[in-house]
Amino acid sequence: MSPDQHQQQYPQHPQQPPTPPAGAVRLDHTVVHATDRQVSAEFLAEVLGLAVGAPLGPFLPVGLGNGVTLDYYQQRDEPIQSQHYAFLVPDHAFDAMIGRLESLRVTYYANPDHTGPGRVNHLFGGRGAYFADPDGHNMEIITRTYARP
Repeated sequence: MSPDQHQQQYPQHPQQPPTPPAGAVRLDHTVVHATDRQVSAEFLAEVLGLAVGAPLGPFLPVGLGNGVTLDYYQQRDEPIQSQHYAFLVPDHAFDAMIGRLESLRVTYYANPDHTGPGRVNHLFGGRGAYFADPDGHNMEIITRTYARP
C-alpha cells in the first residue's frame, strides 16, 4: 500500500489525543482476532457499557476510557488463538456488568481457569470476574488493579 492509499484508508481524526510526553510510553491499541468482528465487538461493548466505533479499514474499534482501542479484526482462515484481556472498571459499574453478563446468559467465574461459576473474587480489596467472549478470549473485569512489586 502506498503512503497515499494508506492516508485515504486511515484518515487522521481531528480529535486525536496528543502524543505522550517525551519518554512516556502508553498502549494505543491492540488487535483482537475474531471469527465475526461485529458480533465480538458488540458483545464486549454491551458487557462493558461502551460503544462500537465506526470501522477503520478492516478493524472495528471498541474505545476504552483511557484512549486505548481494541481493534476487532475478522480472521476466518485460521483458528482464533485465545488471549486474555483485563479491564479495570469503576466499582460502581461492576454490578451492572455482572447483570449484563447474566442477561446475556454468559457464565462468569471467580478464577481465570473458570472455576467458581456465578461467583466473583475479592482480590486486593476489590471485585473481579472472568468470562469468555464469543471466540473464547478470557475476559476479566476487576475493580482494583493487581498489586505488583
